[in-house]
Amino acid sequence: MIVSLLYKVIRKLLTVPSVLLRRGTAKEAELLVLRHENAVLRRQLAGSVRL
Repeated sequence: MIVSLLYKVIRKLLTVPSVLLRRGTAKEAELLVLRHENAVLRRQLAGSVRL
């Protein structure tokens, strides 16, 4: 139990610098991908919603 908790905490601490040091272009590319995924999901949802 303690080992599992310690592992999770260490993983979170190690991911923080990678997020902070990421370049602007990588961040913008990720935003583009997320926006595209959002648009696709909205299109899929719009076709199946019945009120």
